[in-house]
Amino acid sequence: MARTWPLYAMFVPALVVLAVFSYYPMYGIVIAFQNYNPGLGFLRSPWVGLANFRSIFSNPDFYTVVRNSFVIATSKIITLQISAIALALLLNEVASLWLKRTLQTVLYLPYFLSWIVLGGILLDILSSSGLVAQAFRAMGLESPMFLGSNTWFVPTLVVTNVWQSVGWSTIIYLAALTAVDPQLHEAAAIDGAGRWQRVRHVTLPGIASTVVLLACLNLGNVLQAGFDQVFTLYNPAVYATGDILDTYVYRVGLTLGRYSVGGAVGLFKSAMGFILITLAYYLADRFAGYRIF
Repeated sequence: MARTWPLYAMFVPALVVLAVFSYYPMYGIVIAFQNYNPGLGFLRSPWVGLANFRSIFSNPDFYTVVRNSFVIATSKIITLQISAIALALLLNEVASLWLKRTLQTVLYLPYFLSWIVLGGILLDILSSSGLVAQAFRAMGLESPMFLGSNTWFVPTLVVTNVWQSVGWSTIIYLAALTAVDPQLHEAAAIDGAGRWQRVRHVTLPGIASTVVLLACLNLGNVLQAGFDQVFTLYNPAVYATGDILDTYVYRVGLTLGRYSVGGAVGLFKSAMGFILITLAYYLADRFAGYRIF
């Protein structure tokens, strides 16, 4: 300790931040088991036990938002990973370094804009009088209601999420591609393999472990449907397919003032997230050899 105390001293600020912003707020979980009244506070609000959980589990809307969260999050994860792999493979084939860097910069840019900004842009473009609707009308076609139809809302979320995040998601795959031995490509080319055959039989097997690892780790996010994106773009007309756990907590817990019910839904999501993350790290260790401890 006499020799290493500076290392422990540097650890203290991070520990304080973790305690204040991550562990101390966990005391608020208690409202999920109370009929919480802000005027009475945590200590004097009446205790109701599991009544809030019985209430949400008996509410059909709860199962709808759980299903919506799972469908939207899973769709985002699958499409984003496939798109990122495909885009990384395409960028890896670009011979001009200047062109490759330019394309990467253009693709990364949307990731650094918040969904409040992007949502405002999309609301203007996809509205009934927006650019897309005008283009459909110019071709003599009826424009779909991308943000007002339960049929189109989820695909719109998935596509716009890919547009916003795919560039950034390619980074780890581009890094994995640099580890593929160039001599394997040269040997395959000498044997007569075309470009697509080299991608299929050399490149993809070379990054397979990275793909499997990320697929396993993404399992922990199957209920993270993206509050900021959904909250910016959704409306009451698409609650049937667009209302997710996070927006339900906001709407019921804060807008309607049912704090305890919102707390119970949030605690349910946290518990499920813990289980899924634990499963994700087990699968990552089992199939990709990735361990934290």
